[in-house]
Amino acid sequence: HAFAFFPEHHGVAYIVQFRRNRSRVWFTHRETCMKRKQAVQSIPKEPENRTDSCEPTEEELLRSLDVVIDGYSKTEGALIPVLQSAQNLFGYLPETVLRHISTRLKLPYSQVTGVVTFYSFFSTVPRGEHVVRVCLGTACYVRGGKEVLATLRKQLGINVGETTQDRKFSLAVGRCFGACSLAPAVMVDETVHQRVRPAKVKDLLTMYREAKPGLREAS
Repeated sequence: HAFAFFPEHHGVAYIVQFRRNRSRVWFTHRETCMKRKQAVQSIPKEPENRTDSCEPTEEELLRSLDVVIDGYSKTEGALIPVLQSAQNLFGYLPETVLRHISTRLKLPYSQVTGVVTFYSFFSTVPRGEHVVRVCLGTACYVRGGKEVLATLRKQLGINVGETTQDRKFSLAVGRCFGACSLAPAVMVDETVHQRVRPAKVKDLLTMYREAKPGLREAS
């Protein structure tokens, strides 16, 4: 895990914890929600788009991203790590964020979007709480990976690259998860599930819908 500390804004100091290979960033506030609400209410002429929610605003997230970019100001090849940090902060990479990165790194916007579209890790649409990846490598494809993917599409009601309306699941494909002898394989977040059959898909999804964080094990 890595931590970054950002300057106070309206009496709130953020501690951002970056988790490797995860699409989310966890924010720990030094102030409680009630204290933040009191701090916001005490400031005159508050912008109209300001809310009392404990969720950071886009403006605050961009300032956090600028801290990351500043740390790479003298580093060659900073684009990919900056994009990774941005996706951790926002959960995905919207156009406004990509243009912000393009401007701050002084890179052509086409170059930024080219990297994003080349690497499947990056997403320009919001991702769900769980990312379900179906292996379509040779071994998995031959042993039923295509049928598993079709079942997932039907069960979730989405296509590859999309996210369910409740933001619970996103669907993607991969080429090899290192489990060829136990194909077909499905990776949910960072956990590889082996010998997944279409009949098992419903139970697999139910497990992730109902399981508490940290209690999942590979099957």
